[in-house]
Amino acid sequence: MKFVILIAFIGILGALASAGFFMLRKGRGDKRSPNMARALAVRVAVSVTLFAIILFSWFMGWIEPTGLPLRH
Repeated sequence: MKFVILIAFIGILGALASAGFFMLRKGRGDKRSPNMARALAVRVAVSVTLFAIILFSWFMGWIEPTGLPLRH
């Protein structure tokens, strides 16, 4: 499970870096290329998919939340 989450985070960061690259690069004339919007859409899709996978894994009992105890 950790491997899937790591790959998803790398994909999210890669899509964000790609969008930043396309934002800084000028296209024809002064217009931005549609590649920036596509990269941001991919980032959102991967983020939502990662959230759904984590939620499904918790529901199935494959992962359990750990946190700080409320009382000593």
